[in-house]
Amino acid sequence: MKIKKIMNNVAQFFEEHVAPPHKITSVETTEKDGWKVMIEVIEEKEYMKKYAKDEMVGTYEVLINKDEEVTSFKRQDIRYRSAIGVES
Repeated sequence: MKIKKIMNNVAQFFEEHVAPPHKITSVETTEKDGWKVMIEVIEEKEYMKKYAKDEMVGTYEVLINKDEEVTSFKRQDIRYRSAIGVES
């Protein structure tokens, strides 16, 4: 299934270059034969542990090209893990 491969590619990219993935919340096709993926990661885990703060969760938008490679990503939001997420 192609969507599983897209999800695995994004998770592997984030594991290697940004932060370990927490969960992938959406996968959509784009008009240019690519994909848009929304992923949540735990931000600065060691810093938060050190200062006994709640973990921060970053939400990222990731764009994938038709060759199933990550072409760009940007953080859309950051929140405390215990905060109630509001979908818009």
